[in-house]
Amino acid sequence: MYLKGKVALVTGGSRGIGRAIALRLAEKGADVMINFFTNRTKAQETVEEIRKKGVRVESVRGNVGNPEHIQKIFNTVREKFGQLDIFISNAATGVLKPILDIDLKDWQRTLDINARTLLLGAQEAVKLMEGRGGRIISLTSMGSTRWVPKYGVVGVSKAAIETLTRYLAVELAPKKIIVNAVSAGIVDTDSLRAFPDRDLMLERTKSHTPMGRIGVPEDIAKIVVLLCSEDASWICGQTIIADGGYSLLA
Repeated sequence: MYLKGKVALVTGGSRGIGRAIALRLAEKGADVMINFFTNRTKAQETVEEIRKKGVRVESVRGNVGNPEHIQKIFNTVREKFGQLDIFISNAATGVLKPILDIDLKDWQRTLDINARTLLLGAQEAVKLMEGRGGRIISLTSMGSTRWVPKYGVVGVSKAAIETLTRYLAVELAPKKIIVNAVSAGIVDTDSLRAFPDRDLMLERTKSHTPMGRIGVPEDIAKIVVLLCSEDASWICGQTIIADGGYSLLA
């Protein structure tokens, strides 16, 4: 229970990796605010699961692609908990098209939700962490550094997150706010179903992963929550690759 007394906000916290992170934070004692946008039923189910861990939990609806909604989310954290110690920027979207088919709308929406959210969220989080320190952790992917079919604009947004992580880390370290990112390999979540060649992708990933299996949301959640601990307090501005060794062979 090393996070007892801490308050965490997880964007996109009702499903997939975000849900796993929220549950893991609660298991370690943190009170949790989960943000969702489209699926209130899933959000409520996650809230009930977190409540069983014996911590305080709230949910807030908001589109992180909208700056006004981001401000509302953080205002709700302030109203409900009065503090913030951990900000997990997890909510993401993506348009799966060849890079030459990406139009301005695709580009703007993907960059806004995936990368701009970290910037605006960090600016709001600092106001609540000032004087007490904290953790800011974002989720990225291997598409930030390598070519993945039809992943171009998403890959660019993930690369932006990793660069922004380094800049935030340097500027916020004097405030005792530690910023890092976790780059997940292929993880079997609902969002993977958007890929037309999902089954082939999973089969290839498994065969190319030294650990011999596909990642699950809990694998990523454990690493994210470890970065929230004092044991990880000397890790600053890094992107931690969590892929079971896939990138060593791919």
